[in-house]
Amino acid sequence: MKVLILAAGRGTRISRYLSGNPKCTVDIGEGQCLIRYTVELLKSRGIREIGLVLGYKAQVIRDVLKGQDVSFYYNPFYDVTNSIASAWFAKDFLTGDDLLIMNGDVYLEERLLDRILEEKKSPVMFADESRKETADYKFYYENGILKKYGKELEGDDITGEYIGIGCFSEEFLPEFVRRMEEMIDRQEHSVWWENVIYSMTGEQPVYVEDVGGHFWAEVDYIEDYERILEHRGVEKIVK
Repeated sequence: MKVLILAAGRGTRISRYLSGNPKCTVDIGEGQCLIRYTVELLKSRGIREIGLVLGYKAQVIRDVLKGQDVSFYYNPFYDVTNSIASAWFAKDFLTGDDLLIMNGDVYLEERLLDRILEEKKSPVMFADESRKETADYKFYYENGILKKYGKELEGDDITGEYIGIGCFSEEFLPEFVRRMEEMIDRQEHSVWWENVIYSMTGEQPVYVEDVGGHFWAEVDYIEDYERILEHRGVEKIVK
């Protein structure tokens, strides 16, 4: 399996706590930053092909990953596009093997990555049913099939919170790339990479797997960061 990590964005909701640095470089304890932790964790599971899309303060991320064997891609329009454009700039990476796509601000505990790497379905997105009440981006799925998605879902229309990760078979990827290119051609560059998958929900099954019970966090807000520090037993308190 190959892994593509998208880390081009500014992270405006938490940037004031990070001295203006990319949020994937946040210190998660003992001087280790999030993105280096993720790359090293992936490599510890035998994943050798890792692509990383940069944008905002790209050199900062390159510096913290110095010495790591990572293929870098660059989205020069990171300030006026969303993650679909970042995926498009790395489209040459999206061939030749099964693929995991993840957002660069996602922290995974080791056993959660192991669970994700065991998954055989495609296309499959991952959600946490234990986080319905506090969910940011919400999924509604029935019998493991995605039906609805969005931040605006409420009440019984929420089954779980999307965790920022999807897995796709090698055979599925040409269709993903084709649709992504069509969306870019239509100037739909302000949406997430996940919208390529969402566009398929009326035509084929998009699977959802629940990973509730495993620890993860997406660093959007300071509270997310503090959850990671608490999980790792780091006493640092963010002011």
